[in-house]
Amino acid sequence: MRATKLFTEFFDSEKASGLVLIAVTLLSLLLANSVFQESYVQFWKMELGSHTLVEWINDGLMAIFFLLIGLELEREIYAGELSNLKKASLPLFGALGGMLVPAAIYLAFNWGTASQSGAGIPMATDIAFAVGALSLLGKKVPTSLKIFLTALAVVDDLGAILVIAIFYTKSLAFLNLAIALGVFGALLLCNRMRIHSFWPYAIGGIALWYFMLHSGIHATIAGVLLAFALPFGIGDKTSISYRWQRQLHFPVGFIILPLFALANTCLPLSGSIGTALLHPSSLGIILGLVVGKPLGIFLFAYGTTRLGWSHLPADFKWKHIFGAGILGGIGFTMSIFISLLAFQDEASIEASKIAILLASTAAGIMGFLYLKRSFNS
Repeated sequence: MRATKLFTEFFDSEKASGLVLIAVTLLSLLLANSVFQESYVQFWKMELGSHTLVEWINDGLMAIFFLLIGLELEREIYAGELSNLKKASLPLFGALGGMLVPAAIYLAFNWGTASQSGAGIPMATDIAFAVGALSLLGKKVPTSLKIFLTALAVVDDLGAILVIAIFYTKSLAFLNLAIALGVFGALLLCNRMRIHSFWPYAIGGIALWYFMLHSGIHATIAGVLLAFALPFGIGDKTSISYRWQRQLHFPVGFIILPLFALANTCLPLSGSIGTALLHPSSLGIILGLVVGKPLGIFLFAYGTTRLGWSHLPADFKWKHIFGAGILGGIGFTMSIFISLLAFQDEASIEASKIAILLASTAAGIMGFLYLKRSFNS
């Protein structure tokens, strides 16, 4: 019952957050292609100290987003769909296919080129957008399908975190990394000593972020490490992990992610779409998200079920798995975030963002229409 309540709260929060993200993305694109274009684009490039405003959002505020992702992963592992291997196997294998097949499609078009570093871009699923799109279908959607898509997206997030940590770390400052790991160890010790006070974890988390930022590993990984250092206990309302997760949902869903969307989708589109689609990475991103995601999720889920490694819940069918796979092609937040790490030049980053927006929009519309038809038939 506790896990069910946690899932319901999580699903409702992600649904609302997804709708807000759609609204602010449209607003950002509108402003970036209006008479306010120059001032709007320059606003996000404004210097604040040693970083621009968009860099503070991407390297600073997004660490809090990754903290929430880590808390959601912790919840799923200890009290949710990933706590039982039998229940976890279907979304686990589905997510694996949904990462490997899109990456393979991308590399098929970009292997040996300067853009091959973008293979991680179509591997990602935006949980807020995907859940938001699924929620538009209302009560027709069985709860087990909602849980499948949510668990799949959470595993997908874990995959994205590992990809960022392993493949997008270019150089290491070992002293800062050692200090960051030392802070993480101290936080784990606080956990073992059953310290539930807010301040040790807050202060330690800031220090962890600072030294991780200067270590060469992306600073957002600090958010995930902090999440797993927080005491989970039995996951009830007294748990510090539970309290932080509940308190972070609103600022992340309605402040941080909208700011990320606004700052990273201020794309002047006049003449850019055609140019972007001709960029070597664009075809790999679009086909990876729109074709690779549903194909990988479905094939891996179906194949492992036939092998007896997982099982299909009784209240939905394989066509619903395929529909959920199409929605998995909504990359948006994570895909844009990875594109910022994969490429250094503005042209490649902007081309990737446009390809991600086009692919995510197509996946959202197709997934919604496909599932609506499948539930009505």
